[in-house]
Amino acid sequence: MTARRHLRAAAIGAAGLVAGLLVGPGSSAQARDADVELAYDCDFTSGEHPVRIHVTGAYPDAGTVGRPVQPGRVTARVTLPPAALEGLLPDGTSELAGTVSLTALVTQGTRSAEAVWTLGAPAVPVGDDPDGLTLEHTGEVPSVTATAPGELRIAAGAVGLRLRPVTGGELSGQELPAVDCAPADGQDTLLATVPVTGRTAPSLPADPSPTPGEPGDGASEDPGDGGRDGIAVEQPPAAPPTQCPAEPPADGLDEDFVIQPPPGDPVRLFYPPAGGSHGCAFAVGLANVEKLGGAMIVNDPAATPQLLNARAAVRTATRLRTQPGGAFTRIDSYGEMTLPDAESTFLTFGFQPVSAKVEFITGPITISTATVGSPPDRYNLAVAGFYQSLRVHDVTINGTPLDVGDNCRTARPFPVRLNGDFPDYTNVIIGGPLRGTVTIPEFTGCGTGGEDLDQLFTASLSGPDNLIAMNQGRLCVPSGGGVNGCPPVVPPLPGQEPEKAP
Repeated sequence: MTARRHLRAAAIGAAGLVAGLLVGPGSSAQARDADVELAYDCDFTSGEHPVRIHVTGAYPDAGTVGRPVQPGRVTARVTLPPAALEGLLPDGTSELAGTVSLTALVTQGTRSAEAVWTLGAPAVPVGDDPDGLTLEHTGEVPSVTATAPGELRIAAGAVGLRLRPVTGGELSGQELPAVDCAPADGQDTLLATVPVTGRTAPSLPADPSPTPGEPGDGASEDPGDGGRDGIAVEQPPAAPPTQCPAEPPADGLDEDFVIQPPPGDPVRLFYPPAGGSHGCAFAVGLANVEKLGGAMIVNDPAATPQLLNARAAVRTATRLRTQPGGAFTRIDSYGEMTLPDAESTFLTFGFQPVSAKVEFITGPITISTATVGSPPDRYNLAVAGFYQSLRVHDVTINGTPLDVGDNCRTARPFPVRLNGDFPDYTNVIIGGPLRGTVTIPEFTGCGTGGEDLDQLFTASLSGPDNLIAMNQGRLCVPSGGGVNGCPPVVPPLPGQEPEKAP
């Protein structure tokens, strides 16, 4: 291929890349819900007790040989009988959190595999309900891939419970002894069946079994006595963190993003002796590119979202209503956040698969909230601001790498200023939706071997009026005691919030 033709091919691929990176997630495959109530016998320190586990999830209507069968988000509601908790919880326990590890048994004919579904449950109050205490565990689960046609059967196996008491408003830092559970005698543990169609594919290397299974119609074979060949289990991303970083953020406020008072007397500044409250929260959202009319997910809640590490209320500013300029109260906080790369796979021109990643380089985050004026003219403001750069890397076209270099990025950091509307966003402790628009600078450093792709990326991505919509969860303040938002909960993406009651 001549250099000119090679450059043209690279340009076409890159054009598809920048278009595909910024389109929203595609529609999900058709799925059906499954709702199964299971009886287990569990070994607590006080002896064996019956436990009800209610498993719900969505499963594809059908699968294809060689392609992942991905269950939807799974929920396991575990009801612990009062007798099982007697003498188990330490004195002063007000709430109980937990993690459940459910072994899903996947079979197809003589082939079988095990997938561990690890799901987390937020803390719930400990009471004296005669029906027991219910922990609602949710999370993403592994996909499974079959190399031959036939019916995939997904059943529940052994279950492990890890319980974490909350005392004095904080996790005790100590898990209770592990609780092992087995299905009760005679319990039907089938969760779902998924028919898989297509032509038999070669054995998958992802399975550790050394002997390849015989290909064929798994539906006609007797399950249970075969090897683990022919079914591959791909683990989902690691679970999001449930505890705040040990150290608070090191960087301070950026005055570029601090709300300024109306003209008048200077405000009085106050710095609390403790330096503010150390906490953390999840913030997830969408970033749009105006030129392409598409968006990508930022800090994807379905992957492994990362925490905002924050110091809340590190400074306050006040002015009395009787002073020139009128009443003004402001609370300033700051934080830091390392966002995971956004990854996208898509089809260019309807048939050319293109994959790439986008790295977000984010500076210190300033969160400033203020109340301005006096009734009836009082109003509230909220701003979260930071500087950010973007880098594109790991680009492939139809599985073939397209080398854009290690430094294909925006030419300089650009300011991101997100605004919250009261009362949906009151302060950093409560969280809520934040929105704003940014101007993406030109790109530089794109391409290698004499191929300069800067102008292509600049023409496709750079420019004003690019919407960013984020949703910040409630701040977890471990030292706060009482209602403190711990452990931090991943909020829904903007636009996916549950409807409020009228």
